[in-house]
Amino acid sequence: MSTPSEPVRVLLADDEAMIRAGVRAILATDPGIEVVAEAGDGRAAVELVRAHRPRLALLDIRMPRLDGLAAAAEIRRLVPQTATVMLTTFGEDDHVARALGHGASGFLLKSGDPRELIAGVHAVAGGGAYLSPAVARRVIELGGDRVARRPLARDRLAGLTNREQEVLALVGAGLSNAEIARRLCLVEGTVKTYLTSIFTRLEVRNRVQAAILAYEAGLVEPLEEDQPRPPSGVAPAQRRSTGQQRHGGPTGEQ
Repeated sequence: MSTPSEPVRVLLADDEAMIRAGVRAILATDPGIEVVAEAGDGRAAVELVRAHRPRLALLDIRMPRLDGLAAAAEIRRLVPQTATVMLTTFGEDDHVARALGHGASGFLLKSGDPRELIAGVHAVAGGGAYLSPAVARRVIELGGDRVARRPLARDRLAGLTNREQEVLALVGAGLSNAEIARRLCLVEGTVKTYLTSIFTRLEVRNRVQAAILAYEAGLVEPLEEDQPRPPSGVAPAQRRSTGQQRHGGPTGEQ
């Protein structure tokens, strides 16, 4: 993981050169981010990750030779220290749903606010993950009627202790382990222990899935389109149903 004095090293993979140029230009506005390699297909992305060992890989879902989902799975197997973030469009709902099970640490819309891209990179580099608010809402909607599912989600959370629900809410709000530890006055190792218990009890594979469940249960609410966007690097404010203080943005890894 990068230190505060080192930029976040990123690999960018998209088969459209203009998209790569645009994303690279956005990332270049932040001195804390460095694009170390670019790829035009999934196979090249995997090889470049092995060569450069970046902190994270930004992967388009639709690419030749190897699509983004398969590339993410290969990267997770070969270079597990490199996190993967998927670049999506609204027309790729089925791919987003599949990617939830591939361990991706983030989902960002190509057409989203540029500040979301920078915030997402920093969130994942900090040990968390990031769900674009629009993607979070869409993933929830894919499961059907959210109002009808809320009692089911709350039933699943009923087996958690109050402290575990607090930790889950902060995961859904986008805080990293270190940030959760500071917020709850815990040591980071204790937060990891809580997360292990939460994942086991909820039967989820990663923090993105846990965050979606937190949204469904009403612990946090996805940002609405007409709400103001935060400054870059700051996750969007979420409304906690517990009435506690508001916290920032989308999700992370254990």
